[in-house]
Amino acid sequence: MHNDHFSRHAQQVLTVTRGQDPVHGPGSDPSIARSWLRCLEDYHLDPALTIAPTVLEHGRLLESRERLQQVLRIAGSEMNSLHQQLSGAGHAVLLTDARGVILNCVTAPSERKIFERAGLWLGADWSEACEGTNGIGTCLVERQSLTIHRDEHFRGRHTGLTCSASPVFDPHGELLAVLDVSSAREAVSRQSQFHTMALVNLSAKMIESCYFLRHFENHWLLRFHLQAESVGLFSEGLLAFDGEGRICAVNQSALNLLGQIRGGLLGQPVEAFFDCSLDELLGRASANASASWPLRTRDGRGLFAVLRGQPRSVPSPRVKALPGIERPRLPGICLGDMALQEDFRKSLRVFERDVPLLINGETGSGKEAFAKAVHHASLRADKAFVALNCAAIPESLIESELFGYRGGSFTGARKEGMRGKLQQADGGTLFLDEIGDMPLALQTRLLRVLEDRLVVPIGGEPQAVDVRIISATHRNLLERVQDGSFREDLYYRLNGLEVALPPLRERTDKSQLLDFLLTEEAGEQSVLLDASARQALLAFAWPGNVRQLRTVLRTLAALCEDGRIGLEDLPVMIRQTQSQAVTLDVPSDSPLDDAERLALLNALEQQRWHMSHTAEQLGVSRNTLYRKLRKHGIAR
Repeated sequence: MHNDHFSRHAQQVLTVTRGQDPVHGPGSDPSIARSWLRCLEDYHLDPALTIAPTVLEHGRLLESRERLQQVLRIAGSEMNSLHQQLSGAGHAVLLTDARGVILNCVTAPSERKIFERAGLWLGADWSEACEGTNGIGTCLVERQSLTIHRDEHFRGRHTGLTCSASPVFDPHGELLAVLDVSSAREAVSRQSQFHTMALVNLSAKMIESCYFLRHFENHWLLRFHLQAESVGLFSEGLLAFDGEGRICAVNQSALNLLGQIRGGLLGQPVEAFFDCSLDELLGRASANASASWPLRTRDGRGLFAVLRGQPRSVPSPRVKALPGIERPRLPGICLGDMALQEDFRKSLRVFERDVPLLINGETGSGKEAFAKAVHHASLRADKAFVALNCAAIPESLIESELFGYRGGSFTGARKEGMRGKLQQADGGTLFLDEIGDMPLALQTRLLRVLEDRLVVPIGGEPQAVDVRIISATHRNLLERVQDGSFREDLYYRLNGLEVALPPLRERTDKSQLLDFLLTEEAGEQSVLLDASARQALLAFAWPGNVRQLRTVLRTLAALCEDGRIGLEDLPVMIRQTQSQAVTLDVPSDSPLDDAERLALLNALEQQRWHMSHTAEQLGVSRNTLYRKLRKHGIAR
């Protein structure tokens, strides 16, 4: 039965390729006839042959996936969404590279074997040269969207498939990938594929646009369309240019809107095509461009545009590996404590490599200030730092705060919608404070964003985001993992490097921190602390940590009238502890204490005041070392 079918199909192919064009049937489409002719004359394929497709070995498949890693990340969620829109059953959504090798496949688990029997394996080569006329291979040759329905396939063994494929182009107009939807159901008609083809086209354009935006994130990026409401949608024109205003890349929609060919635009000044100077154009730039404005072309056509500003590579403060006494100078933070400074060095190094930071510490210990300092010392210093306190927002609102929503997606939503924190932090840093209090459902969505680098606003479409994550908590997240209130996979995804901030009472730079905060809170006002007031402030336990100290100093600076703060000006609770203060650098009356104090000082000098190394040399924990330093009144 199969042999008869293959023979009839082979005869039909030969009839068409000999020039005996049928009025009806699969060979009546010129693109199909051209493809069949290529298969016979160029590739020397046999339409009746039933060999299985060529499949790349595992190592080569991994290499192919690695080359298109960014495209695969972008396409992943779009493919899942497309599969859901097609009601899932009976469809396989495929992504191939520019050679036709399948790199990703989304299908129902129960149907995977069906599509594998049809030859749709990961690593299978579906180029025309290997498999003859088919959606993927013919799309690669024709460089346009098309559907190959059942008998339109060249090989008889593929005539049970219906495939709709669309090309994905890179920002330079080169073929990057093919997105394909294949069905093995007999009831699929060619007319029913119009809807499928439209969805595949839309998804391919979404992948193209996201890839363009990601590829040129360090350039000026002009986005434009004939209608203001279409800026930001898949049909918008995208044009990237460098700091000198020279055009680096355009997508096909931009070429269509400007009526130009790619070669006529690349390398040209952007001013040559738009009715404004480069300075005027750059004056409209915004790091998080959203609202569009009118822009006319040189030939008088009206457009609407937004311009995303280029991240500037500006010199930023760095923590240098210098011996003891030199310390980093950073806005908003004091790093006189050597252990804290070492933690900062490590944090900055891993942050620059896109490794997530998890900051642990008591409430008020300065977790957000530490995160901000890492951001400002990094190459992302001129981009947004966006903070979200997961414990301070009601559970019913945190989803829209984090992911945003499209206008009209639910009752009470703003007409214009709202950009979520993830979108606001695009290109910069998102700080998630009290991450341990994030609801479980949102933990799942956050994990998906971290994996795919795509955010889906409520009621909206996936949007690519480039964001570094720093999270913080005062809770023990491992305990929350064990009791089921925090996802284990999210914990390990966020915990690239865990930093434990010491409470204020254990910091060795309290005196320096006191002066630093007082200077910040006093502003231009000159304020001096009496010795007794300073001693009382340093001796206090500060259960509220740095936040409490800052609040007290702000109040003292506001009430100070003569430029001096004395012991009598301090809050009662601090004055009451003054008698318990330890005088710094005064040796005790005990010879054993003196010996211990001397041993500590010698070890600290040998290790250049590196607390972790000193603790290791002495065979004690860092916490024990800090307790002994406080006991003996030792401070740097």
